[in-house]
Amino acid sequence: MFSTTTNAVEGHPVREYLGIVTGEVIVGANLFRDLFASITDIVGGRSGKYEDVLARARKEAIQEMEAEAARLGGNAVIGVDLDYEVLGQNGSMLMVSASGTAVVV
Repeated sequence: MFSTTTNAVEGHPVREYLGIVTGEVIVGANLFRDLFASITDIVGGRSGKYEDVLARARKEAIQEMEAEAARLGGNAVIGVDLDYEVLGQNGSMLMVSASGTAVVV
């Protein structure tokens, strides 16, 4: 499966459009991770724990989107868009969504 943010795969014309596909992942923030992240925010620097969670969520959302494309018979997803949203009463959850168009190239 090949995914791209562009509307075409260079050198591979789209033979069939199969429709919009999506993948969503919601992850909760861990109390200890929050504590260490706030310390990092106070002293400066990057929050490696949050970055790890974000990278994992993004990867899983893309995998879900690609799996849906495969179920439709596609072998690529074009026009991929990634969105991030904070959810929950205290912003304690993060949603990562991936969407695109499943195609056969």
